[in-house]
Amino acid sequence: MIEVQHLTKSYGPTRAVDDLSFVVRPGRVTGFLGPNGAGKSTTLRLLLGLGEPDAGRALLFGKPYRELSDPLLRAGGLLEAKSTQRTRSAYHHLLWLARTHRIPPSRVREVLDMVGLREVARRSSGGFSLGMSQRLGIAAALLGDPDVLLLDEPVNGLDPEGVHWLRNLLKERAAAGHTVLLSSHLMNEMAVTADHLIVIGRGRLLADSSLADFTAEHCRSVVRVRSHEPERLRVLLRESGAEAAPEPDGTLRVTGMESREVAKLARAHDIGFDELAGESTSLEEAFLEMTASETQFAADSAAGSRKGARHDVL
Repeated sequence: MIEVQHLTKSYGPTRAVDDLSFVVRPGRVTGFLGPNGAGKSTTLRLLLGLGEPDAGRALLFGKPYRELSDPLLRAGGLLEAKSTQRTRSAYHHLLWLARTHRIPPSRVREVLDMVGLREVARRSSGGFSLGMSQRLGIAAALLGDPDVLLLDEPVNGLDPEGVHWLRNLLKERAAAGHTVLLSSHLMNEMAVTADHLIVIGRGRLLADSSLADFTAEHCRSVVRVRSHEPERLRVLLRESGAEAAPEPDGTLRVTGMESREVAKLARAHDIGFDELAGESTSLEEAFLEMTASETQFAADSAAGSRKGARHDVL
C-alpha cells in the first residue's frame, strides 16, 4: 500500500507539493492526474526516495522507501525513460540491477520477453527510441516482481500496440492484488485503464474517488438540439434552469436537462426541431473543468501564447 501523509515539498519559492494526503490501495489501478506543475512527478520522486520532503511522509508498506529491505522486490518505479547508461545494452542494464538485488539472471530474460525487447536485448540502450526506452524502464520496474508499481507517463512514445499491452499488463497486476499508481496526461487511456482517480492541482488534493463516482459527479449530460427557433428555445431552456449555448453549426448545446425533457419543452411550445441527441461529457472535459483554475500554464486562444512566467515544477 502507498500512503502520502501531509506531504509538502518546495523548490525555492515554488511549493510543488502542499500538505498532500492520499492512500493508494492494492487490487486496482489508481490514476494520478493533474496539469503540468501539479506536483505529480515530485510526489512520485519522494515516494521512491529520490528526495526529502520538507514536511509530512511518503510511505510504502508503512515505511519510507529508503528503509525498505530489498526495495526493488517491494516497489518498482519508472520516472524517466532515458535514465539508463547509454553505452550499456538493455540486457546488461537489467543484469546489473538484478545482481545488486540478488535477483536470478533468468528473471532478466523473463522481463525482456515480457516487454518485447528480446530481439534488441544486446543492443546499446543509447540508440533506443523513446518507446523502446519506455519498455526497458518498465522491464526494470518489473524486474523484482514487486507488489507496488509507480509509473510516471509510461505510455509516452508507445505505439497503439504498446499502449494496449501496457493497459492489459497493469490491469493484470492489479487483479492479482498488486498496487498500481499510474500518472498520465492521456485522459482517454486513463478512462479505460484506471479504477480509481487521484487528482491534484498546485500540489493540493482536488479529488480522490473511484472512476465511476468521479464520472457520475463531474461528467455532465449534454444535449445537442437543432431547432427551427433556436433563440426562442434557448430562452425557454434558461427559464427552466438549463444552460443553452449556440454552437458554430447552429445547434444548441444544452446542459442541466435530459434530452427527453428538452424535447418535451420544445413540443409544449410548438417549437420544431430537426435533430436532438444526448451525450455525456468525457473524462478529459471533466478533468479540464476541475483543474482550470489550478493550471500554471494555459494557452491563449486568441494569440496562442503562454500565460505566466513561472518555472514548471513537476
